[in-house]
Amino acid sequence: MFAAYLQSFEHYQPLAQRVLLVLNALPTDVQQDFVTDASFTVSLDNYVPGEGSSVFMAAPCDAGISSRSVVLRPRLSNCDESFAHYVIAHEFAHAYLRNGPWNDILDPEEAADALAASWGFSRPVMNMPPYRVE
Repeated sequence: MFAAYLQSFEHYQPLAQRVLLVLNALPTDVQQDFVTDASFTVSLDNYVPGEGSSVFMAAPCDAGISSRSVVLRPRLSNCDESFAHYVIAHEFAHAYLRNGPWNDILDPEEAADALAASWGFSRPVMNMPPYRVE
């Protein structure tokens, strides 16, 4: 069901598995919303330092309807797994919400965080060494 969304990541493991794990964990209604919407896409960021990047997105077809493109960076293959899952779910939440509010949460970033958490992908607490002044 999600093969089309994984094509960009076939040479980026474990990113492909991470994207698939998050997609499979989403509620059925969210999965169906994505797979039945031609404007929903998932792709790999092709950023090159000094050159930039290009992202192709579907143009809005009706007034008020935006593109639902999720662009993920290759470094999500190399970072902590729980952090990668959170970022992927957070970006899927933005797409599902069309970068808008969720329930009474009006801020799009907070709404995406809350929705991702409701799907089981809370923002992980990163273990950072304490900052020391010497």
